[in-house]
Amino acid sequence: MHETIISSKRLYAGKIVTLDVNEVELPDGQRSMREVIQHVGAVAVVALDPAGQVLLVRQFRSAARRVETEIPAGIRNPLESPADCAIRELQEETGYRPGKLEPLGGLYTAPGYTTEYIHLFLATVLTESRLPGDADEFIELEHVPLQEALARIDRGEIEDAKTVIGLLRLARRLQA
Repeated sequence: MHETIISSKRLYAGKIVTLDVNEVELPDGQRSMREVIQHVGAVAVVALDPAGQVLLVRQFRSAARRVETEIPAGIRNPLESPADCAIRELQEETGYRPGKLEPLGGLYTAPGYTTEYIHLFLATVLTESRLPGDADEFIELEHVPLQEALARIDRGEIEDAKTVIGLLRLARRLQA
């Protein structure tokens, strides 16, 4: 089931992603081409405020061409640990710092063509502590009861994969 890379050509190198075209040898000896988007990696945070509500952010997403409702998330800086990135992103996007941060696993966003992996965290014991956000981000913060957030998933109002997975993992954890 393993593929071996025979050759690789970089077609694009950007700040967040690069695009490589790889010639691979398949398990049966045949050869094929694979387009792979290399991604720097990211984190996403399911944050619960003292009232037990989930912090959600709304922002325009160019690729989707619309405003999306999501859990706070962001791209890792070089040499930054996933946990440190989660704390920073939560402060930048919501103005809160977690007193407790627990891993919720992670996910590959689309392993058929990208290396992007998102580390998920649960943040609790929140205190106000804002860091300056990115100059090109315009974010609205919402405090939403978990059951309402889950209902938004069911109604198709939340379609962002990391948000759906993060909220469902939290709901499962709370049921256990």
